[in-house]
Parts: sequence; structure tokens; C-alpha cells
Amino acid sequence: MSISTKYDPAATEDKWYSYWMSKNFFHSEPDEREPYTIVIPPPNVTGVLHMGHMLNNTIQDVLIRRARMQGKNACWVPGTDHASIATEAKVVAMLKDMGIDKKDLSREEFLKYAWEWKEKYGGIILEQLKKLGASCDWERTRFTMEDDLSEAVIDSFIHLYKKGRIYRGVRMVNWDPAGKTAVSDEEVIRKEVNQKLYYIKYSICEKALVDGAELDGSNSLTIATTRPETIMADAAICINPNDERYTHLKGKKVFVPLINREIPVIEDEYVTMDFGTGCLKVTPAHDLNDYELGIKHKLPIIDILNDDGTLNELAVVLVGEDRFTARKKIAVLLEEAGHLEKVEDYKSQVGFSERTNAAIEPKLSMQWFCKMDEMAKPALEDVLNGDIKLIPEKFVNTYRHWMENVRDWNISRQLWWGQQIPAWYDDKGNWVVAKTKEEALNEFLKLKDIDGVFTADEANGFKHQLAPFVSQDPDVMDTWFSSWLWPISVFDGFKNPDNKDINYYYPTNDLVTAPEILFFWVARMIMAGHEFRGQKPFTNVYLTGIVRDKLGRKMSKSLGNSPDPIGLIEKYGADGVRVGMLLCSPAGNDLMFDESYCEQGRNFANKIWNAFRLVKGWEVDESLENPNQQAILWFENRFNEALSEIEDNFKQYRLSEALMACYKLVWDDFCAWYLEMVKPAYQHPIDADTLKVTIGFFEKILTLLHPFMPFLTEELWHDELFGEKGELDCCIVAAYPVVGSADAALLKEVEVIKGLVAEIRNVRNTKQISPKEGLPLAIKVNSALDYEKWLNIVFKLANINEVEFVNDKLAGAASFMVGNDEFFIQLNETIDVDAERERLNADLIYLQGFLKSVDAKLSNERFVQNAKPEIIQNERNKKADAESKIKIIEESLAALGS
Repeated sequence: MSISTKYDPAATEDKWYSYWMSKNFFHSEPDEREPYTIVIPPPNVTGVLHMGHMLNNTIQDVLIRRARMQGKNACWVPGTDHASIATEAKVVAMLKDMGIDKKDLSREEFLKYAWEWKEKYGGIILEQLKKLGASCDWERTRFTMEDDLSEAVIDSFIHLYKKGRIYRGVRMVNWDPAGKTAVSDEEVIRKEVNQKLYYIKYSICEKALVDGAELDGSNSLTIATTRPETIMADAAICINPNDERYTHLKGKKVFVPLINREIPVIEDEYVTMDFGTGCLKVTPAHDLNDYELGIKHKLPIIDILNDDGTLNELAVVLVGEDRFTARKKIAVLLEEAGHLEKVEDYKSQVGFSERTNAAIEPKLSMQWFCKMDEMAKPALEDVLNGDIKLIPEKFVNTYRHWMENVRDWNISRQLWWGQQIPAWYDDKGNWVVAKTKEEALNEFLKLKDIDGVFTADEANGFKHQLAPFVSQDPDVMDTWFSSWLWPISVFDGFKNPDNKDINYYYPTNDLVTAPEILFFWVARMIMAGHEFRGQKPFTNVYLTGIVRDKLGRKMSKSLGNSPDPIGLIEKYGADGVRVGMLLCSPAGNDLMFDESYCEQGRNFANKIWNAFRLVKGWEVDESLENPNQQAILWFENRFNEALSEIEDNFKQYRLSEALMACYKLVWDDFCAWYLEMVKPAYQHPIDADTLKVTIGFFEKILTLLHPFMPFLTEELWHDELFGEKGELDCCIVAAYPVVGSADAALLKEVEVIKGLVAEIRNVRNTKQISPKEGLPLAIKVNSALDYEKWLNIVFKLANINEVEFVNDKLAGAASFMVGNDEFFIQLNETIDVDAERERLNADLIYLQGFLKSVDAKLSNERFVQNAKPEIIQNERNKKADAESKIKIIEESLAALGS
């Protein structure tokens, strides 16, 4: 086929993605091959593609494409997460725009709108992933709220409840007033916030009997707080028993400002004497630590906040006001009443909901919890003994700390979108856990008929009578309570625990995800794997870094520093963006993204395209002999050397380094050196053997690059230059290159030859000699290198017209060294002796300093005793090389009469 002068990603990407889909290349079914399985971290149905998704899914696609080409049965399962809080917020907002309030709808009516929203918007991100080239098995797409997966969630809840792992109770939780639901600790983002510290005066209630008379005083004490709107919920004032400033307050009471309610002064060493005034207001309903103090000192709990963060009737003042509005207003009221001593600026950490960005309220609430301590043990052991590898390993200690201090998991959410908790209540406050209402009625019957003496008619009558009064818990389960089952549930491991898919694909191989969900997703999946399958869910966890801008700021919509991924693809092509993302993405470390990386990726694609056009444009003369045997031999060995390095990087999940090794192999070794070595002179033909071998090299390069650049490689793969291809003979399933042997000595020789060519070119540039002018070269060989077999390449690349081997230095010639060998170019000009002496002296000073550093290392007994033998030998080789070069330079200086 004809090939355009410029690579056009837009014309290529849709064509080949559609072709791959039509030929079912992404789909996997169990067979006799080794499986390689990845389950996608399911993006929220509310989501659209962002830079983090781009990075994460590019890495997954590189791994899955490479495994597919290696002959493994590659299965990448895609899907989406129902995202309870985020989706419900979207649907509520949509209803608001329609003039509908959620509270005016029944649960069934609301869920109808939610499903309609999901069907309309929930698949956007998966369609965007196709633009990136993600080769997911789309036939296996799953959704965490589909029937089978929801049933798995319900069954796992009941299973854990029966084992005594799930319980119900009132606890202090993180409350999201915007979402009107509890959220887990892991879903709270701590931010430093500029606040005010309010110093509030509480009047002391001094009631003592003096001569039988009761005296009232008006002394006061001052409390510093950032939350004056909660003073109406105060249950006590706490002082440190060792604080001598407040010994007079022991046993006293004070009045809460504005509402004049009496509260006691209590003592506890929990109070920090040097913070604020050293007095602490204790508000058990609105602070976790205060709650613990309240339990300890048996204080009343007064909750003055509604679920939406407004003040309720128990606040007495400012009822109905939002908490932050109330903060400003109460400060004014306190000042007007003479209770506000002063206000200071203050910075402190405040928790915000990850989903709604609302400031979190500590709130006492009846919730469902899952005990985690026993399940955490095998999940910790897996990582510590290496059965599951965290990449990079720096996360192991963090993981261990979290798992050794794991807390019970609050699994209930006060929402409608999600799997409804399978608990049922009667009108008397009794409750049971059951999958259906019918099963719940049977459970209630068991509670009633302890001795089992009911007749069948009596049992049916009891259930019929009770049924109208039995209702299901309105809460749903935490979204993570469904996604922790993901590696099992996507293969229907709950519905049919012995089916062929789960037996073949589970455990999966690699998980690629972000470090921030290591604990509340990755760790829990490991726990679920042991709990429900008796084995780990995956072997390797590749933890990506955070995508930041070039100033180091995390990319976000609010900062406006995050580019549109689809826009980048349209501008630079999917391959260019994939390469750009990976070039700046060291494993586990944050990446400083700049659009120039995508430009570099696009330029790389164009470089490959132009190299292909060059080869395709060569005319063949069948009668010509092959003059390029040495160049071919070198590139065969160089390819194997690079492939070995690339494979080593893949084994250690250093994908950025693997890509860079590919990049250098193609750009430097193949394009800049090999093609220049073998290409025929202008308008001259090439021999058939060289062209055949070069085309073979190009094919191997395309297969090596395909996981990183699938579209460009597939486009070139089908060019007629590579011969006729069948409809299934595609690069996506071509055999991935296998590492062969590499001749280290030969490769070292070529590095000398390349250095020689570079030095000759440098002489041309320095002396402003035209590249077309042939130069004479004299060589004084001090090494064992056989230059004769490489002269053909030197003649061609450096435009040398004659070569002479000499035993002595050539006076008056431009000279340089490569390795230990000396080279001279006789120019038709007088050499500048002073300039040459200055250059040689500079080289001498550098080498003497280098030799000094090597000698220092070799004279260090600790280094010699502890270093590997090959490292010590390498240092000795450096020493010998430096000494040899120093000797040659000293001889050259002597010849100049220094």
C-alpha cells in the first residue's frame, strides 16, 4: 500500500480499534494456555477520563498487550463502580434542576431516576478508554450494581454476620452533611484551613453557704475554640488536674453562654495545659475525643446538628441556621453579650469528604460495622512474606502499620443508591438479618417460636399478621463493600463458586492502582480473597504515582491545571500521549506531567514513520553483494542487549525505564546508526540481503513497541513491505521478541567505532570542513581492536577517503583519543600548538582527578571487603584505563615540547 508523507493518528486509531474489536482480539475464554488476568480498578459511573485514569489504564494496557503477544491468554476485565455518594449527589442535583425534591419521592421512584441517569451517563468513561487504546475484554464488562454482583454483596454481608463479624451499634462516625451519610476514615481528606480561634468567657456559678446564706458570684473562665457554634452542646468544662491556675475551679459549675445552662468542671490529664487557655469545652456529640471523655465522665450527649449541618431545636438559638452561618452569627451574639474576649487567626487540619468536599462533622449515629482484626491477619502476612508484592516496596511499611492498627469498618451509608442492607425490623424494635422479606419473617418466627411448637397454620398466621409491620433497613452498604469483592464477583465466584472462569482466571496476576486506595480497596480485596476463596486475589500490586503539573501541584479541576485527556489525544495522537505519560512515570513516584512529553511522544511516532518511509523507498538490485555484514551483526547483538534490559525492567515493573530503553534502541541505535550504516548512497540501489534483514529488524521493533504504541505499529505492520498478511495476522497478536545472546566484546568495539565517527565529525565542525570533503585518517592502535573489519562503516559515516595505521604520533595533525587508541587527521593547515597543548592539559587534569577518586575507592578497606567482585574489578579496569590514557597524553605533550 502507498504510505503518506506524514503519520495521521486520527485516520489510524478508529480504524484499527474497530478492526481489533471486530476480530475479537480482546476477548478471552479459558483454554490450555497460561492465563494472564487484570481486573480494572472500576471507575465511578459519574466519572470522565482524567490524567490519573490515563496513566493507570495505559500501564494496564501495556501489560495486557505484552502478555497477549507472549502467547498468554490475556484477559482484562473492565467495569464501573456505582459510587453511592457521588452518584446519588448527581441524581439529586438533576432532580433539583427538574424541580423535584428527593424527599418528595419514594425509594422506588428515586431509584428509577438513578438507573436512568446511569444508563445515560454511566458508560462515558469506558468509551473514552477506547480512545486511549485500552484492549479490555468488553464482553466481560461488569457493574457493581448489576443483579449478580449485588447478590454477591448481600450474600457476603449475611455470611459475615453469621460468623459474628458484622454488628450494629451507635458510634461516632464521620458525617458528610452534603451527602447526608456516614463516610469511612479513608474517604476523609485532611486539609490545612485558615480558621479563627475564639476566646469565650464562661461565667462561674459560685454557690456556697456562708453563715447559712447563699452567695452568687460573677467570675468567669475563658475557653479557646474554633467551633463556637457548638457551645450549646457543651456538657462540661475540662481542666488538667495538675494545672495550678485552675485549682479554684475544682468541683465548680459554669454557665454556657447565651443559653445559661449549668455544666460541671471536670478534671482529666487529656487536656493540654499549653494550648489556648488550658481549659477545654467538652462537646461529646460533636467531637470524637470529647465523646470518649464524655463516656469516661458519664456526661450527657446533646446533638444540636441536623443531618444536613443545620442547627436543631436543642441548640436553642439560631435554630435552622447552617453551621458555618451560625458560627459567624454566634460570634456576634457572644460579643454583644460580653462573652467574647478576643479572636485570633489560627490554622488547623480539617477533614473534608472525598466525594462532596463538604467539611466532615463527627456525629453519633447508629451504624453497621464489620470487624476487621481477624481478616487483616492473612492479608498482612501475604504482603510481608512476599506472596503479594507491592511495587514499589516502599509501601510495605505503610501497609503494615495500617493493617496492624486496623479499625472496624463502618459499612452502612444513609443513601438509597446502593445495595440495601439485608436487615429487617418489626414494630417492636426487634431485627433480623435475611436476604428476603420472606426469609426475614421466618427468622422472626424463630425468635417467637423458640421451642418449635407452632403448627404450620399458626406459623403462617403469625407471619401473615407480622408482614405489614416488617420493613427493611433503609441504609445501603458502603460502595467499597461491593468493590472489595471485585476480583471474585466479576468471574461470578459467588453465584457459581466452581465455574470454569473463576477456576481459570483467579487469582489474577497484576493490579494497577493508586496508593491512596491501597488500604480501603487493595487491602480489603486481599481480605475478601482469603475470606471467600481461601487464597489471595492477585500477585502483584503496581502503585502508580500522583499526576502533578510541572510546578508539583496535584492536577485538579479546581486548580485548572489538568488538561483534557481526549483533547491531548486529538492533538498528539493516542500513541503520543501514552508515550508521554510513561516517559515521566517512574513506578510509585509522582510524575511531573508537562504537555511537552506528549509532543515528544508524537515526535517519536513521526521518527518511526519517517524511518519506515526511508526503508520503503529503497530500490533493490538483486545482483549486488551485501557490504553490511558487520552493521547487521552489530544491530542483532544490540537488539538482544536492549531487549534483555527491557525485559529486566518489565520484571521489576519499571515501565518508564522499559519504554526509554525502547526509545533509545529505535531513535539512537536503529535510526541514527544502523540505517545510516546500511542505507545506499543517494539514488543508488540496495542489495536484497540487507533490505530483507532490515525489514526483519523493523518487524521486531514494531512488536517490541506495540504494547506502548499500538496504533502506529499496527498501521505499519500491514504495509506491503512486510509481505501479504491474513486478516488475523496482526501486530496485536504477533509473537513478542525473545531475548537472544549478545556479544559484549563486539558491542564494546562498536562503541569505540561510534566514538571515532563522532570525534571525526567534531573535527569537521570545529574546523568548519564540509561533510562532502573526504579526510585522511591515521590510527595508532594501542588496544586489541581490529579496525580493519569496521573501516567500511567509518569510511561511510565519517567520509574518510584513506586510512593509515601508524606506530608514531603525526606531528602537526589534529589528534584525539577514543579509548586507548590515538587518531590523527592531517589537515592542510598549521596546527595551533598552544591550543592543542591547552586541550591536552585540560584532559590530563580531568583524568588525574578521576584516577585519584578511583584510587581512593580501591584503598578503602570497607569498600573492598563489602563490594561485589565484579564491582571491584570494574574499578580496577577504570584505573588501568585512566593510567593508560594519562601516559598517552603525557607523551603527546612531550611531542609538542611542553
